[in-house]
Amino acid sequence: MRTMRSLVIAAAAVLAGVTGVQAAGEKIELPDRNWSWQGPIGSFDRAELQRGLQVYTEICASCHSLRLVAYRNLEALGYGEEEIKAYALNYEIHDGPNDQGEMFTRPAIPSDRFVPPFPNEQAARASNNGAYPPDLSLMTKARKNGANHLFGLLMGYADEPPEGFELMDGMSYNRYFPGHQIAMPPPLYEGGVEYADGTEATVEQMAVDVTAFLAWTAEPELEERKSLGIWVLAYLAGLFVIMVAVKRRVWSDVKK
Repeated sequence: MRTMRSLVIAAAAVLAGVTGVQAAGEKIELPDRNWSWQGPIGSFDRAELQRGLQVYTEICASCHSLRLVAYRNLEALGYGEEEIKAYALNYEIHDGPNDQGEMFTRPAIPSDRFVPPFPNEQAARASNNGAYPPDLSLMTKARKNGANHLFGLLMGYADEPPEGFELMDGMSYNRYFPGHQIAMPPPLYEGGVEYADGTEATVEQMAVDVTAFLAWTAEPELEERKSLGIWVLAYLAGLFVIMVAVKRRVWSDVKK
């Protein structure tokens, strides 16, 4: 059941252009959340990121890749070397050729990038009724206000469309999706994962966590960049104070 739900996620991207036409001129008000990493000194919540990785692994990874992320990058989420090795060992890499010129499979190691769920685009499309599941590495940067867009999409499902709304066969109603019709059924459901830290796995909690995780995959350098920015501002402020002091000293001698 979980696998079937995640396998249809890709269809949403294919139908975005179709349903978006129906919503021409309509302004959709996305939920406005205060994310921990926003603002000049914002940072990621490590526990949130680890839960988001679990949601991705157990629900999203059956059809969506993270091609720009290596297993060793998970160190930034608070995992140790042995934990990362153990996580990578769950996946196999198609590698080669070896000394005999043959391709072979081997267990993934921390330096490998996340193993995609399909060997090639054709296999991905064949498993998804012709739709190609998008890579999620930069998903929150693919749209303006990306984190709120992704969170709203995951939270925007309704069991039934509003009265008078004509829903096409095979589509689900989503109040935050352009046109409000999406081919992806709700990927998240109550208790969809059993969090390792004991957090209750509500739909909202899982949506928050996986959004945070995908915000990190899109900008893993965000905290480092902000830290550097603060140091640069502090340096410039100190330099300004010194220059003012020097100016006053120089001009004080001139006045005398």
